[in-house]
Amino acid sequence: MKKILPIKNLREEITIPGDKSISHRAVMLSSLADTPVEIENFLAGADCLSTISCMKKMGVDIQIGEKILVKGNGLFGLREPSDILDAGNSGTTLRLLLGLTAPQNFLVTFTGDSSLRKRPMARVIKPLTEMGASIFGRNDNKNLPITVLKPAKKLRGITYKMPIASAQVKSAIILAALYAENPTTIIEPYPSRNHTEKMLQAFGAKLEIFNNEIKIFPAEKLTAPEKIIVPGDISSAAYWLVLATILKNSCVIIKNVGINETRTGIIDVLKNMGAQIEILNSRESGGETFADLKVTSSKLRGVEFGGEMIPRLIDEIPALAVAAAFAEGDTIINDVGELRVKETDRLAAIVEEFNKISPNSFEATEKSLTIHGGNKKVFAECKTFADHRMAMSLSIFGAAADGVAIDDSDCVKISYPNFFELLS
Repeated sequence: MKKILPIKNLREEITIPGDKSISHRAVMLSSLADTPVEIENFLAGADCLSTISCMKKMGVDIQIGEKILVKGNGLFGLREPSDILDAGNSGTTLRLLLGLTAPQNFLVTFTGDSSLRKRPMARVIKPLTEMGASIFGRNDNKNLPITVLKPAKKLRGITYKMPIASAQVKSAIILAALYAENPTTIIEPYPSRNHTEKMLQAFGAKLEIFNNEIKIFPAEKLTAPEKIIVPGDISSAAYWLVLATILKNSCVIIKNVGINETRTGIIDVLKNMGAQIEILNSRESGGETFADLKVTSSKLRGVEFGGEMIPRLIDEIPALAVAAAFAEGDTIINDVGELRVKETDRLAAIVEEFNKISPNSFEATEKSLTIHGGNKKVFAECKTFADHRMAMSLSIFGAAADGVAIDDSDCVKISYPNFFELLS
């Protein structure tokens, strides 16, 4: 067990790790270019290293140092791996690479850890199969292991109306569409994070985007920038945003945070709850906007939200639930059924574990979460379910209350290797 002690206040300038979503995509797309790309501020966590491992097994020269150097083989230069590709715990690695390997002229088999093997992949495989891909998974949920066969013929472009907004499913379709014989159109119910689209456009791919509709044209090549600077991950910034807000006499500046409009839901919701957050020094690199965030102690009130806000903050809901526990009144978060198919069933985990710290404060239905703010907080021993976001959210919850002991701290290496060092 790792024990987290209470913290009186937070007065720091913090630099957070590179964005996990963008780090994945930077390696994948650079691998498809025919000129070297230097990636700065790459998140060297376990998930992103799984992506590097998979790309290297498909013949891409990737050098890991203070910066990442990718020497791509061109759009059509991937090679059949001699071994099974292991995505580890990374749903992003698996889902995006299913899209990337679906049109390739070779066979590949994927596996992953025990958690990833439980996560359903049918939602990704369905549209890829409609495009003509040959993908076979275990059972009706298409769980791992999954084998992607050489397609019988070139993939065809489709129009696909997504049942839920999912950046990973969308990105898989987009990557496959680069190799199709005609354009592909994706229609989302709400906009999900758009890092794939932005980066592909920076690589010269042709996409037409209008509201929730994205049209992807087949590509002959990708032209890479010489350097990609990965902004700080707003999902990692979320823990400090919440902690500085709920601790008295706190003031934090978080440097170089990505503020892509599809990812800033946590800022919008916290501000709506009464948080004092300033966006400073906004600037751009590689199609992405980043800035410094200044946050000070605030008195929060309960709010209700859901719908199109959820894709903009799905990974930050555990941290937001901590903020809501310190707010005045009830907070109701709707349309969060997607939390049940993350690294663990996060909706059930929040109710089970967060109630140990603030009894009778958290309750959930199949698709909603209600937090009763202002209840008494106590020291507790909690389970993380080997879920990095649960581990970090429980840690800031305990730090703002009477402390907490968690059973697994190593799982944070997936996205934030030095989190506990900074927290202490």
